[in-house]
Amino acid sequence: MAEGISKIRKRDGSIADFDKARIAKALDKAFEATDEGSEQQAWAVTDAVTERINKKFHKNSIPAVEEIQDTVEEALMEKGFPKTAKAYILYRQKHAELRKGLKEDDAPFDNDGLRIAREKYLLKDEEGNTIETPVEMFRRVAKAMAIVERRYGNDAKPIEEKFFSVLNSLEFIPGGRILAEAGTESSQLFSCFVLPLEDSMKNIFKTLYEKALIQRVGGGIGFSFSKIRPRGILSTMKGYAHGPLDFLELFDHATELTKLPGNRKSANMGSLSVHHPDIIHFITAKEGENKLTNFNLSVEITDAFMKALEKDEQYDLMSPATGKVVGRNSARQTFNLLATMAWKNGEPGILFIDTINKDNPLKKIGRIETTDPCGDQPLFPYEGVPLGALNLSKFVKDKEVDYDRLEEAVPIAVRFLDNAVDACKLPLNAVTTRTKELRRIGFGILGFADMLYQMRIPYNSQLGLETGKKVMQTIRKGARTASEELAEEKGPFPLWETSSYRSKKIRNATITTISPTGSRSLLAGTSFGIEPVYALAYKRKLMGDQEAVIVNKYFLQALREKDLYSEELISQVCQTGNIKETKNLTIEMKKVFVTAMEIPAEWHIRMQAAFQEYVDNSISKTINIPNGASIEDIENAFLLAYKSGCKGITVYRDGSRSDQVYTSGAP
Repeated sequence: MAEGISKIRKRDGSIADFDKARIAKALDKAFEATDEGSEQQAWAVTDAVTERINKKFHKNSIPAVEEIQDTVEEALMEKGFPKTAKAYILYRQKHAELRKGLKEDDAPFDNDGLRIAREKYLLKDEEGNTIETPVEMFRRVAKAMAIVERRYGNDAKPIEEKFFSVLNSLEFIPGGRILAEAGTESSQLFSCFVLPLEDSMKNIFKTLYEKALIQRVGGGIGFSFSKIRPRGILSTMKGYAHGPLDFLELFDHATELTKLPGNRKSANMGSLSVHHPDIIHFITAKEGENKLTNFNLSVEITDAFMKALEKDEQYDLMSPATGKVVGRNSARQTFNLLATMAWKNGEPGILFIDTINKDNPLKKIGRIETTDPCGDQPLFPYEGVPLGALNLSKFVKDKEVDYDRLEEAVPIAVRFLDNAVDACKLPLNAVTTRTKELRRIGFGILGFADMLYQMRIPYNSQLGLETGKKVMQTIRKGARTASEELAEEKGPFPLWETSSYRSKKIRNATITTISPTGSRSLLAGTSFGIEPVYALAYKRKLMGDQEAVIVNKYFLQALREKDLYSEELISQVCQTGNIKETKNLTIEMKKVFVTAMEIPAEWHIRMQAAFQEYVDNSISKTINIPNGASIEDIENAFLLAYKSGCKGITVYRDGSRSDQVYTSGAP
């Protein structure tokens, strides 16, 4: 190409090398689709295209990619390939429409959902152009999950149709990795992992390497740093032990170097036992902002610590290596410091590690040490899990829960996620082995607050709690039945005989989880997990410095039903985020359309505990409290969560961080 063009201008204005091999590859695919030509003919047309381009353009000019594509069409027609030329033209038209913006009838998404789909989930070509619609995405995902059935001698097509139905209706929203990767060459479908950390340089750096392998394909990872010896002078050799915090910083920095597509960072959980000698340093690790920004931190709280706290006694600090007592701390002072740091910036959170292990059905295999990055999925080292959630806002009929449809959807979702265990291509053999031995799935919900809005039930009410309990009880009962039926059909998880399920075979070691559903809830246009709605109108930070104003659709429906809608009222709600002080609205409406900051912490925790009763794993939920809350308020929240049987708790005081994702009011 010395005498011809060497560069082209892409659609975004950037300059790239002219590569005739890319033209040949595209033509080969086009010929394959139309059965009109061969790979050899693709190269012949490519040579004709190159010759035409060099005649059209001066060697120092830079043609646009559209001009190259025009030339391809001309060459196809000239060489006698009309069907391929037509297919190529239709392909260009379709993807030109996609680039201009997807239309609402492409899928039941609102504008924010379409934006999320484009940014995160829809497939793109090598130039970054979107090459599928939302409906095509759901078809791709359904097909990839259903094809697993052939391994078990089943007909994949009717199962694919069931999967597609719950996906395209937005009744079931799989985890982001599944939406983005299912049916692709990489097919890494798991969102959550836990990796081990042992007290040796060899094992620490081995885990660091394994962390990079998992995170470069989109997985979030949890680590317990509790086995690492405390910092200080080593008695057995001349040297200094750096302690968990230095290695935590190392892992945090490594995450900065492992960027995902879209310049996205991976998520991590770092936890430490309250009995570790370095626990005070860990609790205060995020005292200043912009520290350990790639990690969520949690303290592993034991029953022994809580008993010492109740009696206002000291508790033991123990050597990770020997288990021997090496010191004692005041339980009250440690607990107060933990609450103080949570008051300052929302971290650390708490993992009630003994409560988690009481529900561990695999005690013979080992003790759970930590969870995934958001605290919802306790896992063994080298274990991963696929996520998916029923969208409860879609299961309301005539202002009542549509239990008939819910019971139909549950086994479809369980089969889907179980198939994801088989379909996933994992980057580590150890993770593949452990994951398939246990076949855990993370089956949860989103849209609960919007369900309550539709039913006109206040979140902070006894009826709200009872509704949550009954819904989750129905889901878990149906999910366990579905898993038992899959065990009869396909076999139980391989380590079933070592579990507490020995009386009845089951396919999945644990099933139900309530995970964070930020992007997935935006995709589906509904509320997050079991969280109350943050605000009836709020500003959400987008890419860069952009913001969007979102108004809850069920609130708008209620206003229109009562003929109360006006631009002035919406403007007022956009300023406050709630309707607590809005005139001309009934007390009943203000009770129903309550928002997160109006709900006392006690009701947040009671709702989390209500769901936890019917959740195998754990729950990701933020206990939002107002800016004026005290440290004592946070201590009381921690105590109530423990007494209520929660497996963990995260408290966030409004405005305690400068980079808060959600703020009330209009931009």
